[in-house]
Amino acid sequence: MSETKPMTAAGHRILEAAGDLFYSRGITAVGVDLIAEHSGVTKRTLYNQFGSKDQLVVAYLDEREQRWQLLVRETIAAASSPIEAVIAPLEAQRTWNQSNPRGCAFINALAELPDATHPAHVVAMKQKQWLIDLFLELATAAGCSAPDTLATQLLVLHEGALVTQQLSLDTLSASIELARELVRAAVPAQP
Repeated sequence: MSETKPMTAAGHRILEAAGDLFYSRGITAVGVDLIAEHSGVTKRTLYNQFGSKDQLVVAYLDEREQRWQLLVRETIAAASSPIEAVIAPLEAQRTWNQSNPRGCAFINALAELPDATHPAHVVAMKQKQWLIDLFLELATAAGCSAPDTLATQLLVLHEGALVTQQLSLDTLSASIELARELVRAAVPAQP
């Protein structure tokens, strides 16, 4: 079992620079020389902190995942009803998209790193599995019928809104409204 080294101040700078560069330019387009230059460290420091570019990509995606999951959980906690809690991950996108104009870093990583054994691909797949599992958990808690099917539908709406974010259409609002209709239709009528 390997021990995780605490991240140094230089490690934080590297991760921040890498995150900005990977998100804005693409993972495969960014090399360690550019990351070292933007973070003000040597390549040796970068490798000492992260071991490899692949592990730096994993750290970048892990950090984004933590921030995204925190925002989603806060949005769920603020939901006014169980139905609104089910669609909270879509509502969280409104806030997230304000500072993330290039769509989903996880979808981007999956497109750039199609090898299912690549460690960053594994992280991105895990994030998408977390989201469908969350939709299933929320739909079940709200008493929705066929929560598995509903969770899949909500994931498709969520991901579709992410992928179409750069279009001049407001696909997120339309996706949220459709999600709300699907959830309401799945909640059994109260006697």
